[in-house]
Amino acid sequence: MKDIYQVIDTIQMSEKAALLQETNNEYVFKVARAANKIEIKKAVEKLFAVKVEDVRTCNYEGKLKRKRRADQGRTARFKKAYVRLKDGDTLDLV
Repeated sequence: MKDIYQVIDTIQMSEKAALLQETNNEYVFKVARAANKIEIKKAVEKLFAVKVEDVRTCNYEGKLKRKRRADQGRTARFKKAYVRLKDGDTLDLV
């Protein structure tokens, strides 16, 4: 992963993400599965012009889905990154 635009996919907005944003100055991103913490940190710093303090990542397996009795499949796997910014830095998401 060399291009920063391939590292970050979307920002996740949920109730848990909003709570983390308010209390810990932490933002949740959906990222490329091959990206590591160093690449995620550099991409966020370059794209949003902020300083990153900490990055935590989590890999999620796809959920098992069934259409009919015999047919089954899975939703797509993805990786999530919890990015904590330094004090005083925020992201304008609106």
